[in-house]
Amino acid sequence: MTTKRYNAGIQRAKGLLEIAAGLYDSSLSYQTKRAAEGMLQTDTDLGRVLRLSLDTKKSETRPEVSISFTTGSFREILAVAEGKYSLAWVNPSVLLTLAYRGTGPFPKALPLRTVAVFPSYDIMGFAVHASTGITSVSQIGKDHIPLRLSTGVIPKSPLTGNATMFTVSAVLAAAGFSLAELRRWGAKLHSAPRPSDPSRRKGIETGTINAIFDEGIKSWGHTAWELGFRFLPIDGIVLKHMKALGYRPAMMTKTRFNSLAGDVPTLDFSGWPMIVHADMPNKVAYALCEAIEKRRE
Repeated sequence: MTTKRYNAGIQRAKGLLEIAAGLYDSSLSYQTKRAAEGMLQTDTDLGRVLRLSLDTKKSETRPEVSISFTTGSFREILAVAEGKYSLAWVNPSVLLTLAYRGTGPFPKALPLRTVAVFPSYDIMGFAVHASTGITSVSQIGKDHIPLRLSTGVIPKSPLTGNATMFTVSAVLAAAGFSLAELRRWGAKLHSAPRPSDPSRRKGIETGTINAIFDEGIKSWGHTAWELGFRFLPIDGIVLKHMKALGYRPAMMTKTRFNSLAGDVPTLDFSGWPMIVHADMPNKVAYALCEAIEKRRE
C-alpha cells in the first residue's frame, strides 16, 4: 500500500490544524456537569473562531483562498453575509431560513447558502404547571396570567440574542402579548443561561417556577412532566404566523416522550447548518464539501 505523502509545508500546515483541534482537549479545558441530564461535558475558555489563510500564488486559475470558521447565531450569520467569516456553523437551521427569506430579525434577504447540515433533533417546549389551568399560549395573554417563567437570557435586541429567545418572543407576539407585558402583569422571569441550568431544575422541584419556555427539551422536559407540568400546543393562528416567518411545525411524540398523554404540536428547532456566502468560489465550496464528507462519521 502506497503511503500518501504531502510536501513538507503541507505536512506542517495539517499538523498545526490538528494541534489547534487538540487545544479543546488540553489543560485549558475543564468539565462541567449538565445537571438536568446528569452528564459531564467539556467546556473551555478558548474562543470558537478559527481563521486560516491558505496563501497561494495568485492567478486567474489559482485565486488566493482565505478561510475563517465560527459558530454562533444571528451575529455570525450577518458576519458571513458581510464577508467577515467564510463559514459559520449555526444552530438551529431555521435561522438560515429567516436570513435567506429576510424575515424575523432580518430586514432583507441575505446572500447565503448551505453547504452541509449536521443532523440534530430539537423542538421548542412551552410548558406550564397543571395547577395554572392554562391550556393555550393565547390564554396567558387573554387572562393576564402572572407566570413564574423560566426562559433564556433576555437580550437587548433580537440580533444580539439567540434563536431561542427570538422564537419565544415571536410565539408570544403571535399569541398577542410580550415578555414586557408579562412583567407588567406581575410575572417573575427566571433567566437560564442554558436549558439544563441547575437553577431551573431547582425551580421546578421547589415550585418557584410554574412555566418554562425553551428549547433543549431533552434536558428538562421529562423532569418537568414528572413534576406536574404540561406542554401547550403551538397551533392555530400562532403556528400560522410562525410558518410565515419560516418555522417548520413539529410534534412532541409519545415515541420520544413516553410519559406524554398524547402527541403535542410545537415548533421544530433541529439542524446545525454550515453556511457560506453565495459568492464563494465554486472550487472552495467543493473542497469544503469534500472535506466535510470525508469526516462525516
